[in-house]
Amino acid sequence: MQFEPISRANLSDAAEAAIRAMIVDGRLPADQRLNEVRLAERLGVSRTPLREALNRLVSEGAVEARPRLGYFVKPLTLAEFDQLYDIRPILDPAALRLAGLPDARRLDRLEKLNRAFADARTPEDAIAQDDAWHMELIAACPNTVLIDLIASFCLRTRRYELALMREKALVARARDDHDDILKALRDGDLDAACLALEHNMRSGKAAIVDWLRTRATGATKAKRS
Repeated sequence: MQFEPISRANLSDAAEAAIRAMIVDGRLPADQRLNEVRLAERLGVSRTPLREALNRLVSEGAVEARPRLGYFVKPLTLAEFDQLYDIRPILDPAALRLAGLPDARRLDRLEKLNRAFADARTPEDAIAQDDAWHMELIAACPNTVLIDLIASFCLRTRRYELALMREKALVARARDDHDDILKALRDGDLDAACLALEHNMRSGKAAIVDWLRTRATGATKAKRS
């Protein structure tokens, strides 16, 4: 199993990103117990930032903490993904409708965030910029419970979207979806913006479903060989 030592300043963030990537690409298989000592050594971090990273991954559903046993990798499953991804096309348009048409300054911020998303150099950065764009879009929503719920779903879907953001063509498609939403908002058409947002929420699903099925088929063949 190959690991790359971390050299970034924020060690817990770097450890979190590295472990998530290893879960997604299979270097850390489902249900594997994570040996904290070995993992910290391989990543070049101390136990404290590693534990912080693992606890955040527990919050987003990528890792499970079992009492007296330690941390275990949770599997990426089509069933979980279906349940998670079917909710965002409902929640986000509802929040945007409550937020209403954004003012000029917010629209400008959304334009800048979308450019940063399109220019992201890594899948992790693309996910962070995409999440920031969507949270800025609904920032004026008066229902803070709804905003917090959407933020929690951003975390829960992050490990699935990491696969999506590795494809530049899919990032470009999402950028175009954002542009369509912004055009509708600049035109003062909130209904059209909500419909475009729902489309954006659903458009990446097929690609991730295909990836999950391919991944599952590969894992089954590996077990048989």
